[in-house]
Amino acid sequence: MASAAEQLAANISFGAFSKATELKKRLWFTLGGLIIFRLCSYVPLPGVDPVQLQLIFQQLQGGVVDLFNIFSGGALERMSIVALNIMPYISASIIMQLMTSMSPQLAQLKKEGEAGRKKINQYTRLGTVVLTAVQGYGIAAGLESGGAALDPGLFFRASIVITLVGGTMFLMWLGEQITARGVGNGISLIIFAGIVAELPRTIASILQLQEDGGLSATFVLFIFIMVVALVVGIVFVERAQRRILVQYPKRQVGNKMFQGDSSHLPLKLNTAGVIPPIFASSLLLMPITVANFTQGGPEWVTAITTLLGRGQPLYLALYVLGTVFFCFFYTAVVFNPEDTADNLKRYGGFVPGIRPGARTAEYLDYVLTRLTVVGAIYLSLVVLLPEILVSQYSIPLALGGTSLLIIVNVTMDFVAQVHSHLMAHQYEGLIKKSKLRGSRR
Repeated sequence: MASAAEQLAANISFGAFSKATELKKRLWFTLGGLIIFRLCSYVPLPGVDPVQLQLIFQQLQGGVVDLFNIFSGGALERMSIVALNIMPYISASIIMQLMTSMSPQLAQLKKEGEAGRKKINQYTRLGTVVLTAVQGYGIAAGLESGGAALDPGLFFRASIVITLVGGTMFLMWLGEQITARGVGNGISLIIFAGIVAELPRTIASILQLQEDGGLSATFVLFIFIMVVALVVGIVFVERAQRRILVQYPKRQVGNKMFQGDSSHLPLKLNTAGVIPPIFASSLLLMPITVANFTQGGPEWVTAITTLLGRGQPLYLALYVLGTVFFCFFYTAVVFNPEDTADNLKRYGGFVPGIRPGARTAEYLDYVLTRLTVVGAIYLSLVVLLPEILVSQYSIPLALGGTSLLIIVNVTMDFVAQVHSHLMAHQYEGLIKKSKLRGSRR
């Protein structure tokens, strides 16, 4: 089956694109929102000494904070008003989803439709404020201990916390506006924009390392070949599906007899998509951000920072375990075998050789579990192998597996939504033409 990108390339018509005014408005709105995000990443926090801040980041270079800095598009390194980016919102979403699966009250609230979804979103926003305030206070304390505060004290800490909370909430609102009025998922596009903005500097750093003799020309060529191979592999696996045959018997509606039909229930190999690595990295970054900025603190803080450094066995193990856990968890959230089996039974559909109802649910759960195991192994390899190379050879982290996974997935989703908007515009034009012809008749 052709992907959305292949269909778009085969059927694209610049004449149809120029007439799709709604799509063009959405694209301009999306571009404008991302430009605003990039401009905000250059607005500095009040009361921070830029020279001392640069010295702090030189000391932290090569650590886990680099990953956070890549996701924020360099905003953390510049200590801008959006230094925390959208990560507190993602962490709050993780906590909310975990609580929804454990709390019967929240689970019931989730089933109440639009009203329940709005209530859960409200709780998530409140959680985002709390997490941003905690992380902001940790960063403020770290800046004071590192000597980067021009006027240390309670007012400095309060101004840092309030500004960071405002910046994160603004990005959250901006992402929601892009999702509603633009093209694609706004939160994912903000992270995507931050990573892509750092790619030129990453490529320049690799070439500079090769020029200084830190990396051989052969190894640099191997890096770019590995990146291309990873992109091809990610696209291949993300498009992979397990299609389960579903048959529908003959049925009579009124005086008409409808013949039996068959269709497929597509189950993606990686149902969770890019969510598990983002969730795992955001949970790792939440305590590490504060610990890495706290200079001269307790010994246990230094020990944790060392153990969770980039390339360290504990960091890699927690990263892989978190990815695997969220792969199974998010798959269970987005796909319920029992509900799917009930819907098939309600409409008369059945899997050949499997009894409808509970047996079908068990079969779907069995197939989905096996697919999720393969998907979890694939995600673990994608995030683990480049991470080892990064830690061993000091390659900039923008070429890590998680970054490539986000870039490829967000690009595929964006292209699919552009294609769906174009198809909807073409259908709308055909309907208008048919109405005009009918009125002439």
